[in-house]
Amino acid sequence: MLSLLLLTPLLGALAVAMLPQQRGEWARLTALGTAALTLLFAGWMASRFDSSVGGFQFFETHAWNPRLGSAFSLGVDGLSMALVVLAALLFLVALAVFRVPRAAARLHYMLLLALEAAAIGVFMARDWSLFYVFWELTLIPLFFLIERLGGARRQRAALNFVLYTLGGSVFMLVALLLLYDAAPGHSFDMASMAAGGRGLGVETQTMIFLGLFVGFAVKMGLFPLHGWMPLVYAEAPPAVPVISSGVLLKMGAYGVLRAIETLPGAAQALSSALSWLALTSMLYGALLAWQRRDLIGMVAYASISHMGVMLLGAVTLLPAGFNGAMLQMLAHGLAAGAMFLLVGMLAERGGDYAGVMNRAPRLAALLILALLLGLGLPGSFGFVAELHVLSAGFGLWGGRVALISLALLVGAAWVLREITRITGESIPNALPVADLSHRETLASGGLLLLILALGFVPGPMLVLAGNTARRMAQLFVPMP
Repeated sequence: MLSLLLLTPLLGALAVAMLPQQRGEWARLTALGTAALTLLFAGWMASRFDSSVGGFQFFETHAWNPRLGSAFSLGVDGLSMALVVLAALLFLVALAVFRVPRAAARLHYMLLLALEAAAIGVFMARDWSLFYVFWELTLIPLFFLIERLGGARRQRAALNFVLYTLGGSVFMLVALLLLYDAAPGHSFDMASMAAGGRGLGVETQTMIFLGLFVGFAVKMGLFPLHGWMPLVYAEAPPAVPVISSGVLLKMGAYGVLRAIETLPGAAQALSSALSWLALTSMLYGALLAWQRRDLIGMVAYASISHMGVMLLGAVTLLPAGFNGAMLQMLAHGLAAGAMFLLVGMLAERGGDYAGVMNRAPRLAALLILALLLGLGLPGSFGFVAELHVLSAGFGLWGGRVALISLALLVGAAWVLREITRITGESIPNALPVADLSHRETLASGGLLLLILALGFVPGPMLVLAGNTARRMAQLFVPMP
């Protein structure tokens, strides 16, 4: 089943590539049908997933290179199953909302479907060599989406993205090779490498963990490895920030959790230091969001702050912290996806949102709701996630976790400032702004309603993430 899920968007990309160049609408419909089928397939698998089990399910493996110990090995646990569904949902929404010129349609839709296949592969891979292949494959469609279809500074944005990502990937590859060499068995299988990694000395584990962490931190956009984010989000086609913030940042966070599970000795040794990095990222992202005056830059820097919350939960090494980190990945994926969706639609209408409430009330109302839900207000899914992280972090580190409150206050300040601008007076001679169509309202409003629904009824997601969190926490604390 996992192989079929992986092949669905890949075959869709090939189908789009074979269409005539002038058939832009055919390319769009083919891509939409493929993304919808992928989401239906992922949802059907999720309905068959046993959330009471903390281990991996739907496991399948096929020998790839027996001499090297690598295999085409796939499987999902509670975390990866949820991320697969999230990825399928956001890709479908991004494909459905944004239209592109007919001349660029085939390339645009083909690259997005190829990117979807690679991202889903990262979440399902149970072999580190396969994980690395999928990880690198996401770079190719993203580069061409930015460089061929981006804005005026697209070449600079694409170069920044490639340099940062490849630089981080080099550290990751060296760390994986060191782990492969140091661990007995010489296999890239994640379970085998984890068993071997746990038997290594703390110093060796720490060196390998830091190499992996650099690669994952670049993808997450953590301070100080976030330099690629604002320019890429500003210059890329509007579908790319939705996917990047909602799905691709989560690839880095997912990798951090797998690294913690593989090298628990290093995670314990670095826990306190990484908590300071997480808190710094939270405050730094909030301050830079306050300093910006363009909405896309504010949301980009706010994502750095949210990824800091996820990292803080993960490095508590407690069940509540792991649970909060996983929920934060999903909550931020939905909230950031909805926000960049609305920002992209606003950019298509001219980009000026001063007094937009008077010109496009549906767009303004959903934009305000997205800003508030992104703060993690009570009643939102983000609030549930942050509450778990706060409870775990305060029990371990006490006063230093108060920096979260400062970051939240700064975040609330810039959000309220932008709401005032949205609901205020329009600038003189402001151009008319078309309000959202029914299709656009359904897509963005649906994501926001899902955030509220999961905030009021978080039970199923708590069970789904909780069993995986308890399995991981057993490596560090005795469980009752």
